[in-house]
Amino acid sequence: MPRTAAIRRATAETTIELSLDLDGSGRAEVHTGVGFFDHMLTHVAKHGLFDLTVKADGDLHVDAHHTVEDVGLCLGQALREALGSKAGIRRYGDCTLPMDETLVTAAVDLSGRPFFVWCVQVPNELLGGFSSPLGEEFWRAVAHAGAFNLHVLGHYGRNTHHILEAVFKATARALRQAVEADPRMTGVPSTKGAL
Repeated sequence: MPRTAAIRRATAETTIELSLDLDGSGRAEVHTGVGFFDHMLTHVAKHGLFDLTVKADGDLHVDAHHTVEDVGLCLGQALREALGSKAGIRRYGDCTLPMDETLVTAAVDLSGRPFFVWCVQVPNELLGGFSSPLGEEFWRAVAHAGAFNLHVLGHYGRNTHHILEAVFKATARALRQAVEADPRMTGVPSTKGAL
């Protein structure tokens, strides 16, 4: 069975079309109108080995907040749908990733329970049209809509671009590990029998 999902979300603030293939090759086709965000989503595809397409039309005349958050909601929903019953997956994933002066750890549990912890000191800076606090808002939306645990810890770092890029790459790699098939796992990886 292909592990894919296609999501369309339309509100008074945004219209999002997103498709996801968990067993892709890292191909990204992303157009949100926010250059730095497109750059980060491309990292998610590349380092998660997901095929990801995103087309977003948002109220960027206000700011990028609604666009970034709604893309996060769509990505989380797509992850949840593409995973199906979660039978045979690893379920857990983590990655500690360096980027020059920055070190970030991301840890994932595809538990079916949304929980988000963000312990990352990010300087408040505008990167193109992307306000740096939106990194946290994006991943909160992904974790809640995807119904999984996500913990992100920034050990240290100074450069805002490097900190956020390390977060996106580490989280993508943790997700890649968690969604991968475990050849020794039969059924759902939980004593409850369901996730």
